This record gives sequence, structure tokens and C-alpha cells, in this order.
Amino acid sequence: MADALVIEVPDPALIVLVGAAGAGKSTFATRQFAADEVLSSDALREAIAGDAADQAASAPAFAALHRAVTRRLAQGRLTVVDATNVSPGARHALVRRATFVNVPAVAIVFDLPASVVRARNLARTGRVVPPDVVDDQLARLDRVVREGRLATEGFVAVHRLTDPAAVDLVEVRRTP
Repeated sequence: MADALVIEVPDPALIVLVGAAGAGKSTFATRQFAADEVLSSDALREAIAGDAADQAASAPAFAALHRAVTRRLAQGRLTVVDATNVSPGARHALVRRATFVNVPAVAIVFDLPASVVRARNLARTGRVVPPDVVDDQLARLDRVVREGRLATEGFVAVHRLTDPAAVDLVEVRRTP
């Protein structure tokens, strides 16, 4: 068995999960962080509209997410954002909030093979994201990775996960 990959994150910090639907971000967040540390766009859409897939609830869900991020970071609390975050604007809005309260931001990128992401999405229980939406997210992520954008967006560290088996071996360690 391979050794665990250790990802060190400052505490407090803003942890931004980046990846297409089905990449395993929510599973990773559940395994690595306490439930009260994770802010999920799906959970907020569910709370607002009664349906995590209701895209009409995205604007109020992200407004609530951004308010919660700002409040938590100002209180010195580690905060994980579980959303696709494949667009520069989404990441910028989060990094800006961390910078405002002088808390470091860390990106964990789920850059897994497209075939794995697509299969995982189709195998989900409950909400399956339309394949064309997943393909768009994969294309956006590919551009971000290929162009090296994350390194210039204000993150103190960017951790890129490319192997599905290795994701299960990751150990997140907090540093003061």
C-alpha cells in the first residue's frame, strides 16, 4: 500500500475545494474535516429551495455561503468551501474574503481523469448532474490547470490530486 499523501493546511485557513461534480470533493470533505467546518453550496441550495439541484437557488445560496465564509474566517475558524469552484470569479470571491480578514487560502484541486469523474457522477445516489454540465466543468478545470492560473490567484498553497486511489490516502494535517 502506498504511503499517505500529507497536505498541511494552516489553521485557521480557507480551504477551497476545486473540481467537477462527481470528483469526490464532498466525500473528501466529510472524511477530512468536521461537519461544522464545511460550507456546501449543495446543502445551502437544499436549505433555501428544498432541492440541492435547484440552480435558481444558486444566487441566494452563494450569498449565504459568502456571508458565512467571511464570518467564520473573521472568527479565526478553519473553513472549507465544498463547491465546484471551477470559474475564476468563484475562486476570486472566496480568496478576496480570506485576504480581507488576513487568513490564508489553500486550494485542493480534484483533477481526476474525466472518465472517472463522469462514471462517479452517473453512479451518485440522489442527484446526478447532467453530463453536459460535468463536461463543461471538466473543460473549465482543464483550462485552469493547463494555464497555471491557481498559482496566481492568491492561494498560499495549491494541492493537485490526480489519482483517484491517492485521494483516499490523503491525510490533511493542520499547522498553527
